[in-house]
Amino acid sequence: MLKKIGIFLQMIKFEHTVFALPFAFMGALLGSVVMFGALPSWGQIGWIVIAMFGARSAAMGLNRLIDRISDAKNPRTAGRAIPAGLLKVGEVTLFIAFSFFLLFWAAFKLNPLSAKLLPIAVFLLVFYSFTKRFTWACHLILGLTIALAPLGGWVAVTGTVDWTAMVFYFTIVFWTAGFDIIYSCQDVEFDKNEGLYSIPVRFGVPRALTIAKVFHILTGAGFVSLLFITDLSWWYVAGMLIAYIILFYEHHIVSPSDLSRLQTAFFTMNGVLSIVVFSFTLIDLVVQFYK
Repeated sequence: MLKKIGIFLQMIKFEHTVFALPFAFMGALLGSVVMFGALPSWGQIGWIVIAMFGARSAAMGLNRLIDRISDAKNPRTAGRAIPAGLLKVGEVTLFIAFSFFLLFWAAFKLNPLSAKLLPIAVFLLVFYSFTKRFTWACHLILGLTIALAPLGGWVAVTGTVDWTAMVFYFTIVFWTAGFDIIYSCQDVEFDKNEGLYSIPVRFGVPRALTIAKVFHILTGAGFVSLLFITDLSWWYVAGMLIAYIILFYEHHIVSPSDLSRLQTAFFTMNGVLSIVVFSFTLIDLVVQFYK
């Protein structure tokens, strides 16, 4: 049983939760402080964790299920659980159903708006896995999906959506799309041969990396905007500056002629970025709250 659980966690790349979960917490913190002048309750945080685990697990399970045939053809992904025979299609289907149940359960426990927005969330979670079959804009669709984490955190504690929440949402949209473009550069030849779509396939790796840089410049602009439309102060600024250094380094270590450090640019740098921005935001808000 423990081995099977480990296989499921490996299938959904549980360690990649570090990308979205810190920003879900940040959305909850910002929303609660901006709207109510208080920190979110532990109960709200708990339901956000359950919702996040359900949403991400369902999305990754669907992605692995839908891509199982192409994954088996790609040497980089042939060892994944389904093509390698470690998990059966029926097992993954049940896992997806249970994950959606967790998402729905948590959303209904949080507030009415969280429940009302479920159809949009479910649509994006399902739709993304099909997009690389017909559009090179799949990276932006992934961004729109992953960025539901901070938006969902905001809605979970406020029961509303305002323009501050949407600025944060699109900041994470462009951050996600940018690093996903970088990640997809390693599969450009395979994607071409299989008729799959991506920005590197459509525009070539050099232009794709330039587009990723532009997206991350927009990410930086979004973080600056949050500084001016909320009560965030110097602690947040420090975290934001570290995030800029991380983004610069991420693009510095990857080039069209050298993708050898792509995994570092994709996982390590972006995982650190999300934790840093959340941590410094938390310190900023807690310091202000207890002054």
